[in-house]
Amino acid sequence: METQPPPAAADAANPLKFTVATVTYNAGSLIGRTIESVERQTYTCIEHVIVDGKSADDTLALVHRYQERNSRREQPRDIVCRTEPDEGIYDAMNKALTLATGHYILFLNAGDTLHDDRVLEEIARQIGTQRPAVVYGRTDIVDDAGRFVRHRRLEPPARLDWRSLRSGMLVCHQSFLARTDLAQATPYDLGYRFSADFDWCLRLLRKAESEPLAPHNTHIVIADFLEGGATARHHRASLRERFRIMARHYGWATTAACHAWFAVRAVLKR
Repeated sequence: METQPPPAAADAANPLKFTVATVTYNAGSLIGRTIESVERQTYTCIEHVIVDGKSADDTLALVHRYQERNSRREQPRDIVCRTEPDEGIYDAMNKALTLATGHYILFLNAGDTLHDDRVLEEIARQIGTQRPAVVYGRTDIVDDAGRFVRHRRLEPPARLDWRSLRSGMLVCHQSFLARTDLAQATPYDLGYRFSADFDWCLRLLRKAESEPLAPHNTHIVIADFLEGGATARHHRASLRERFRIMARHYGWATTAACHAWFAVRAVLKR
């Protein structure tokens, strides 16, 4: 996969640009609020990449209306839509990676939203001209109507590195921004059907160790995550994949010990 050169420092001629990537398939009932969330951002240097798996419902009609509205803006944003059959969600995400031109990429899927209208503006303010490999924050859980359910139980650590994820997926995928040049060099592993995002975050964090700037903790809620996604629907299969992923990165003994602690932790929380 081709990669971009390391991004240059932001200035007036080269402002920090975010790519928000959304993958969809028959998501007409959910895509609207995701689109509106990106559309309302006060930060203007945004590219929205939408990769659709050849939806048969009104998903594409909603995307086309979004593009038409955008064309009438005083400062139109880049909205890229590709629709074609894919081999599943992570194949679609890899396609989004190839299309991304921003300095950072954030995956926000149908039904998920940015937490408020100023999220990207605040992230840009915090990192300024720096280019950490990863930018991360907290996540809230919402229901089908977009109403707050709870804060995500697993909180991101103050200092995140690949070893942190021995304690589980402490940072939600939707609140994890990767520098695009590193993300394009680290495509999703299609050998995993339900937890390739966990493996992807781990591999990016391992790459981050060779970068001069450590992952940046925003200390803000970045995304509202729709409760009951594909991972929740295939919970057991996802857990089995996560065990394999952890064993690959941490070794079997460490992974077994971590999972024993997960079981104790679950009992204590009841």
